[in-house]
Amino acid sequence: MHPADNVAIVANDFGLEAGTRIPSGPRLRERVPQGHKVALQDLAQGDPVRRYDVVIGHAAEDLPAGSWVNERRLHLPQAPGLDALPVCTRNAPAGPPVEGRTFDGYRNADGSVGTRNLLAVTTTVQCVSGVVEHAVRRIRDELLPRFPNVDGVVALEHIFGCGVAIEAVDAAIPIRTLANIARNPNFGGRALIVSLGCEKLQPERLNLPDAGLVTLQDPAHIGFEAMITAIMAEAETHLAALDRRRRTPCPVSDLVLGVQCGGSDAFSGVTANPALGHASDLIVRAGGTVMFSEVTEVRDGIAQLTARAATPEVAQALIDQMAWYDAYLARGAVDRSANTTPGNKAGGLSNIVEKAMGSIVKSGRSPISGVLAPGERAAGKGLLYAATPASDFVCGTLQLAAGATIHAFTTGRGTPYSLEAMPVIKIATRTELARRWHDLMDIDAGPIASGARSIEQMGEEMFEHILAVASGAPTWAERHRIGNALALFNPAPVT
Repeated sequence: MHPADNVAIVANDFGLEAGTRIPSGPRLRERVPQGHKVALQDLAQGDPVRRYDVVIGHAAEDLPAGSWVNERRLHLPQAPGLDALPVCTRNAPAGPPVEGRTFDGYRNADGSVGTRNLLAVTTTVQCVSGVVEHAVRRIRDELLPRFPNVDGVVALEHIFGCGVAIEAVDAAIPIRTLANIARNPNFGGRALIVSLGCEKLQPERLNLPDAGLVTLQDPAHIGFEAMITAIMAEAETHLAALDRRRRTPCPVSDLVLGVQCGGSDAFSGVTANPALGHASDLIVRAGGTVMFSEVTEVRDGIAQLTARAATPEVAQALIDQMAWYDAYLARGAVDRSANTTPGNKAGGLSNIVEKAMGSIVKSGRSPISGVLAPGERAAGKGLLYAATPASDFVCGTLQLAAGATIHAFTTGRGTPYSLEAMPVIKIATRTELARRWHDLMDIDAGPIASGARSIEQMGEEMFEHILAVASGAPTWAERHRIGNALALFNPAPVT
């Protein structure tokens, strides 16, 4: 990945056998799986191991040239400090403005633009989820066919709302997350709230004055069917309003893209993420908004981020979010090394440092113009850092709350993860995965590794695909109608 690196990864499908001669390099001393690292030179115990021109670890034992370098043979470096960081030293624009590009979206009264036209049914407490699930099923079967311009009905269920310390400082995170999800542009400014009545999270805490409300403990509801009838009646009113929406040409400056990676492998930072970074830069250069996240997956690259901050205030906000999360992990007696999964390691990622370097590049090269705390809604445009855990489900939920209307998700190991509330474009890092999961992966970034496409060419293809999906083209997940449940980030005490 860089001339200073002393390891490289095996790009060949299914890996290479012992004895294979690497072009202009050593002979493999053992079999090395696809995506895994091989030492390009002799490494003594304690020597730094470099990939992306970054020290990703130190050799735990002597590693002669041609050795397989994996997580068991590396010691994790210390986390970088949060002081004496470069600030605003690399914040030049990624390129000239991109002009004249549009997508067909749904413009809302507040000026925001959605990529889908959905009825959202949100809840104040998990107790009502079973009733809401039943009601949503009947809304889809009995009401939705009468409103052909509505794309679907989404139940925003969760496990928050009661049995929690509702006044705790950190309870603000799940509360504002729920409120801001209901305001997502894909819901047209109209949300339907279903409340139980006795829960700690009372509907007024969500501050959604234009939302419809059905309270199940209302004495008017005599039996289960009365509850369902009330929800369906309120839903019908909202569906009628949503059905009047139409797609219209909108500038890319109205687009809000969330980018994320999950089931990452060593190819993530070689193919899919760099190409997605180029696509992200194109959207930012067109005046749009891109948000990247995953605190533990950028923590080791904090110096790269503060250097790209548009202002010193943005740099400090980045530092503040890293420090908050350091303290959060410390309370749980874990550190950033807990991030990497068995699948990450099987895919060649030895530790969180290596994973972080590959993760950051999906943010492109644009200056970072703003920082959002967990659950906050974006107000500005450009490249934003939305602080979230790295968990796919929690990150996606928080980006939805931040206002993302479309999602680009890269994966090397493969995951069917998706969300009903916004289209999720799945990008495979390897052609082998794209072929095997041909009806789950929307884009194959593998041709970068084979040399058939450059990062820039693939990034431009991703940009065009993002605009097509934003205009209504279905993703594979939408064709299959699969989606994951929302997962609120709740660091407050559960009582």
